[in-house]
Amino acid sequence: MASGNSRDDVSGIDDGLYSRQRYVLGDSAMHRMARSSVFLHTVNGLGVEIAKNLILAGVKSVTIDDATPCSVTDLGSQFYVRPEDIGKPRDSACLPRLAELNPYVDVRCSHSNLTINNLFILSGYTCVVVCNSSLSLQRAVDSFCRKNSIHLVCASVYGLAGSIFVDLGDEFLVSDADGEEIEPKFISSIDNQGVVTTHADGLHGLDTGDVITFREVVTSLNGKQFTVNVLTPSTFKVDAPLPMPEYTAGGVFIKVKQPIKISFTSLDNQLINPEILIGDLLNPDAPINVHVGFLALDRYTELHGELPSSSGELDEFLALCESANSSLTRPTQLDSGLLRSLAVTSSGFLQPLGACLGGFVAQEVLKSLTGKFSPLRQLFYSEFLCLAPPEVSLPASPDRYSDLRRCVGQQTLDQLHSVNSFMVGCGAIGCELLKNFAHIGLSTVGRLTITDNDIIEKSNLNRQFLFRSQHIRHPKSSTAATVAKQINPELNVSAHQHRVGPETEVVVYPDAFYADLDVVVNALDNVEARRYVDSRCVTNQRALLDSGTIGTKGHVQTVVPFLTESYGSQHDPSTDLAIPYCTLKSFPSTVTHTIEWARDKFESAFVLKPTSFNKLWTSYNWSTSGLLSALSSNQPTPDGLSDSIKLLSRRPADLVGCVKLARIKFEKYFTHKALNLLHCFPLDCAVADGTPFWTLPRRPPTPIRFDPELPDHLAFVASLARLWADVYGLRGAPFDKPAILAALEGFPVPEFEPSGKSVVTDEAATAPVEEEEDLFDVRLNLEGIESPSVKPLFPVDFEKDDDSNGHIDFITAASNLRASMYGIEPADRLQTKRIAGRIVPAIATTTACVAGLVTIELIKLAKRSLSEDDIGRYRNTFINLALPIVISSEPGAVPRQECVPGIEYTMWDRWDFGVSPSLTLQEFMKLIVARVGRPNLEVTSVIHGVKMVFMDFMPAHAARKKKQLKSLIKLASNQNYADLQVTMDTDDGAGDDINCPPIRVFFN
Repeated sequence: MASGNSRDDVSGIDDGLYSRQRYVLGDSAMHRMARSSVFLHTVNGLGVEIAKNLILAGVKSVTIDDATPCSVTDLGSQFYVRPEDIGKPRDSACLPRLAELNPYVDVRCSHSNLTINNLFILSGYTCVVVCNSSLSLQRAVDSFCRKNSIHLVCASVYGLAGSIFVDLGDEFLVSDADGEEIEPKFISSIDNQGVVTTHADGLHGLDTGDVITFREVVTSLNGKQFTVNVLTPSTFKVDAPLPMPEYTAGGVFIKVKQPIKISFTSLDNQLINPEILIGDLLNPDAPINVHVGFLALDRYTELHGELPSSSGELDEFLALCESANSSLTRPTQLDSGLLRSLAVTSSGFLQPLGACLGGFVAQEVLKSLTGKFSPLRQLFYSEFLCLAPPEVSLPASPDRYSDLRRCVGQQTLDQLHSVNSFMVGCGAIGCELLKNFAHIGLSTVGRLTITDNDIIEKSNLNRQFLFRSQHIRHPKSSTAATVAKQINPELNVSAHQHRVGPETEVVVYPDAFYADLDVVVNALDNVEARRYVDSRCVTNQRALLDSGTIGTKGHVQTVVPFLTESYGSQHDPSTDLAIPYCTLKSFPSTVTHTIEWARDKFESAFVLKPTSFNKLWTSYNWSTSGLLSALSSNQPTPDGLSDSIKLLSRRPADLVGCVKLARIKFEKYFTHKALNLLHCFPLDCAVADGTPFWTLPRRPPTPIRFDPELPDHLAFVASLARLWADVYGLRGAPFDKPAILAALEGFPVPEFEPSGKSVVTDEAATAPVEEEEDLFDVRLNLEGIESPSVKPLFPVDFEKDDDSNGHIDFITAASNLRASMYGIEPADRLQTKRIAGRIVPAIATTTACVAGLVTIELIKLAKRSLSEDDIGRYRNTFINLALPIVISSEPGAVPRQECVPGIEYTMWDRWDFGVSPSLTLQEFMKLIVARVGRPNLEVTSVIHGVKMVFMDFMPAHAARKKKQLKSLIKLASNQNYADLQVTMDTDDGAGDDINCPPIRVFFN
């Protein structure tokens, strides 16, 4: 391994680099990858994508093999080939740039040029990948690999279609088929016949034959594995000796994933008896047709030494298709139109298809190395032949766009060059998209604007492949733009560092900005921001391409004005934990609850309270006398006064004081809290119906006695003392064990006294408002404090990826101590970091796949002006590379609403009115009634944003009718229009409210 990079001492994995990927694959798979070597034959536009993804993932070594001289057409798909590389072998040309991706991976050239005659060079590799090669070579390699227990993945892209083939041998063991995290489930009862009933709040979710294990039940059952026979959705029977031990109460069960053995057949067999994964639900017959077409393309190339390139060669090609079809075990009905398009575009290369399949193939390779996730069984075909032009005319000399021109035609290429586009976000998806945009020449004549207000961190380097270690702490957008222009200097890109939101809506990204755009592309990682951008696209009637990933899952949504629904039409499931207050405060039942409790303590103690402290004392010039004077004059009590006085009165003078303060907090959180709960609710306490109060999921706490010899105890005090020192601005020696023990020697902690406060048990209740201390007590405390001791505090910004700051150390120790107090299985530091840091698991393979699909949809959007638009040409796609599944479907059509009989509208429609600035509200209402054409209707409400301009049920609003509409709206000085929502009703008020389309009023 390369030197100069730090790896985690326990796992041997560089968490700073691989943290997001570790949550997808797990450490066991990461270690297996780090011991595996991959041989990759052909590094064209598809091969370089596969190599990039494997190197980012962190395999031991990647050997690339491609002696083909670089040509000018490689510039359109091979992102590590530059004009000065033309004529050099492709592997040698791209090797230095590939090697830069990951210092832990050994990247080398084979210098052997794989052929049928030198297959022995593959010996010793864990997996071999063969791209865009003849079937004769693929068959020979497959035979060699099967004999030598080497895994094989083959992939090809010909024009607008691509293929993947996987052969992992006669017996392959899958350790985890789906990668889904399994949560423990609570038990209500277990009878003596082994019938288990789940807790009333949930179903067991098991299938007959699944294996489970028990925890927290009885000693003779805990930890053992049992096979399940499902009885009902909430009951199952375990295969265990009878009679079962007597069950008292409590306990959980958890499903245990079992290894699965899978058998693969040879390529020779799959060519005539193909097992094909179907992806496009609207075109299920296309894959088998492409399979036949690829067999015919191989035979045609064998006969002529080249692929078919003109319509004059189609008759021979179609005859070869008939012959190939007859060789299948189950011949299919051939689609001559599809096959013709396949043939005439086959000598091209659709770069975003290569990007998509490059992600898919790389994930299949990782499966072969690790046994993590379900491999492809065994063929997959993807085609976008709807992009094929009516006819292809190529320039006399090739250029960087020749392969794309062959696929989509000159007119579509011109449209792509002229597009004005806006990409929001330059993270993982954004980097992949920008690379794709450079290859297809997007906005080389038009303008591409990108924005991201974030900077580059080390953890980004594992997925955001445009960045290198020297870019850390640099802006993402400008760095990505600079690197993308190295791929294609013609790219006309403008990089911003603005956040897209209400704060930039008026000046930076107003409606006039959107008016000049053809398409907006979301590359964002949070739902709120995506909904905002979507709303701006709907308001301004602009196309949007939205995408997202989480682990091996990804989606692409195409939003076309007046044709499809928008991103906001459907609601993604909330990622908020929404833990009830009483659960977080007093009754945790899972380790997620304890982690969130510790994260909440961090935010309160080190962020919110110090910030409030500084705000309060700033307003009184850091003077106790100033605050005392304000309190004596009966002014309103300042917010956060009580907490500020506590922070001031317990301010430690040195690091020893920080240690003592941390020790007191240990006693409060893990001893006194438990004693107080048991004081309020003794172990034999029962609720009104006689049910024991302490019944799962409610767990009784056990007080913890401080023991500095226990790692979590010491870690809590050390990390908390460190954070207090940061907040109070104290510096000194590190908090090691001897220093902590010396500081605590003979230090007394407060004895327990019942708090007297009521304990919230209602899950629907919210946090109670804290009562401020009596002002007399506050004044008494203040009078003993000298103003010079009132100094600013230093709030701590939570940073999950800096292991040196102690943030995750504190949350891990605090969470695990609380878990121990409640008898909950603790979490390791990695899991704690993911939950506390709201980290979304991510891997480069999914990102590449999704970005390729987005770019293909963008090409479809560019064709809109060349032919009549049709919703059937677009696709929304969901992928899960772990299974794997690819589901493409037609976007949802935009819903239509009826305003009044004869007048329908969609979310994309808008009524525009140009009016005089002196127009009154009454006159505006008449314009609306006239537009609807129903004299008996009356306007009942006019809304501007969140402001009620007019509501007919509010008597005071009647007087507003005579006022100027513009004065009621109060536009910003640089705005000359307003977007309004208007409802109407019949003049007798007997009907339902009638919603008008969105209305935009221009004040001319």
